[in-house]
Amino acid sequence: MELLDASLVNWSRGQFALTAMYHWIFVPLTLGLGIVMAIMESVYYKTGKEEWKRATKFWMTLFGVNFAMGVATGIILEFQFGTNWSNYSWFVGDIFGAPLAIEGMLAFFMEATFISIMFFGWKKVSKGFHLASTWLVVLGATLSALWILVANAWMQYPTGMEFNPDTTRNEMIDFWSILLSPVAINKFLHTVYSGWVLGALFTVGVSSWYLIRKREVDFALKSIKIGSIFGVVASILIIATGDGSAYHVAQKQPMKLAVMEGLYEGEEGANIVAMGLLNPDKRYDNDEETFIVKMDVPVPKLLSLLGYRDADAFVPGIKDIINGYTLSDGTVVPSFADRQASGTLAINALKEYKLAKEAGNDSLAAEHLVVLRANYNNFGYGYLEKPEDLIPNVPLVFYAFHFMVALGMLFLLIFSLAWFFHWKKKLESQKWLLWTALLSIPLGYLATQLGWVVAEVGRQPWTIQDILPVQAAVSSVSTGSVQLTFFLFLALFTALLIAEIRIMMKQIQKGPEDH
Repeated sequence: MELLDASLVNWSRGQFALTAMYHWIFVPLTLGLGIVMAIMESVYYKTGKEEWKRATKFWMTLFGVNFAMGVATGIILEFQFGTNWSNYSWFVGDIFGAPLAIEGMLAFFMEATFISIMFFGWKKVSKGFHLASTWLVVLGATLSALWILVANAWMQYPTGMEFNPDTTRNEMIDFWSILLSPVAINKFLHTVYSGWVLGALFTVGVSSWYLIRKREVDFALKSIKIGSIFGVVASILIIATGDGSAYHVAQKQPMKLAVMEGLYEGEEGANIVAMGLLNPDKRYDNDEETFIVKMDVPVPKLLSLLGYRDADAFVPGIKDIINGYTLSDGTVVPSFADRQASGTLAINALKEYKLAKEAGNDSLAAEHLVVLRANYNNFGYGYLEKPEDLIPNVPLVFYAFHFMVALGMLFLLIFSLAWFFHWKKKLESQKWLLWTALLSIPLGYLATQLGWVVAEVGRQPWTIQDILPVQAAVSSVSTGSVQLTFFLFLALFTALLIAEIRIMMKQIQKGPEDH
């Protein structure tokens, strides 16, 4: 694989980030709002009360608008693997393509089959079959997310594969280890729960608008009751899976954990930073003693506990990961220089293996193959030039992580207060809470985006952890063509987003209809 110029790499990354972030505006609301409308229809099925059917149809309309926009942006996103990241697609397409193919065959088929019944089958099928169709649409959307997240988790923790030097491709040898990878399971659950939180926040916020306007009071109170309880449950679940995420990141991607906490010097019994401002002058190789300055509110030993299930465990910092370190059990973690040398050996061994095979010298090829396999785990390091290449954007990841956590705590507080005042039958008089819930809807979208910034920027420079850096993964296309399509996508996605906001606001202003 040939390395390409930095401007092409950066523009390709920028275009993919643009598409992914626009797509993710629509996906989490689909996941969360789908559960809300399905719960409401379940209540309607059980009670037979028309007001629950009316509420279900209202939220279903907003779900449908959002769902359509998500499909449109998702298709473009998947095509970019072939247009902008062809080296990546060739190198791991046999593995990465499998979850995407299953998504198309299973999840899309399920959604396409039942979504028409959900929207247009109210008078054509039984109540039970219609309810089942609604839940199957929600299940299909969730399964769609599953396969995408399995593929993404594999990029963060590659497993179940074997490199074939004859084709220069990674090939799947264990599908179940990819699907049931602890990283994949935790990433799927954590991401889906984030969608649930946004769906609950959207429900509570929009319903609060009706209470502020003194419109559709009974509908709004019922929706807030469902949304607030659902939101509390989702928030608790996301905290639990967030703990799992910290553990897996510590085990599989220690650099990401160090950057999330701004930890340059490793330490035993490491604190977690509840709040902090970064020292912009700190570098891994200078003499500054601390990276956190001005406002550092630590929680003692919590980082060691979350990352290693041991309050006194050693947590490596950025400097340790670059220079190498030794764990308490005596395991030596090699330095960047050692892994770079190992990766270079692997790359050269692959080249020599191919030359020997072409020359018909099988014995020499076998010798090079042994070297390749012994060093393949560090293959990607051979494409990196200097230690700094291994460090993600520290301020971006650090602040994204801490703002995301703070927003999650805010949402849990909003859900808890909304449920409490609803239970006390005093919610309508709490204007401050209603306004807070309404104005927090954009913050829900921000929190989901920040989560992906932490996940994806935090694993840079890797497209596939330790195996393939981004500069070796892009397509051999002109920078100008990527720039052109970047701005075309920006205009297209912005137009779609504006259209969705206008349509949804019109529906909200119109309110639930009597059928």
